[in-house]
Amino acid sequence: MLFCFSTDHDCMTNNRIAVYPGTFDPITNGHTDLVTRAARVFPKVVIAIAESPHKKPLFNLEERIRLTQNEMAGLDNVEVVGFSNLLVEFVQQSGASVIIRGLRAVSDFEYEFQLASMNRHIAPDVETMFLTPDEDYSFISSSLVKEVARLNGDVSEFVCKEVQLAMRERFAERG
Repeated sequence: MLFCFSTDHDCMTNNRIAVYPGTFDPITNGHTDLVTRAARVFPKVVIAIAESPHKKPLFNLEERIRLTQNEMAGLDNVEVVGFSNLLVEFVQQSGASVIIRGLRAVSDFEYEFQLASMNRHIAPDVETMFLTPDEDYSFISSSLVKEVARLNGDVSEFVCKEVQLAMRERFAERG
């Protein structure tokens, strides 16, 4: 399911670049599902990985970019980049006009609605499109996956093998 937060009825035109932002710490199967869906709608999708040092990510920006690039290698119209500026500025600098946001549950909507409204206020030419993941992924979040992995739980249903190994190594380093 997808819907646009826009007064522009041309929100799904195939001549637009879409940006899917997030910290992707780490990328999950839910993220991959949304990127795959967006890549069917847009000729180019830019996965914009926020530096987000205030969130104290498990992986540094370069590691998150590498893990995400490897996961998305099979999608020719997907690019993965890092950013540290205001999202709408990044979107405009990228030549994009649409921000993709994922909604896992109704509880996500209020916060996402506020973000979309703020972004539209700052950059009226940038639209927000919400995508919902497949039901199999609707409960997955990077935070939950990291917590399960930290406690030596099985996260194989939630992330790819490379991410599993990277988390295992990182948690082993931290003791």
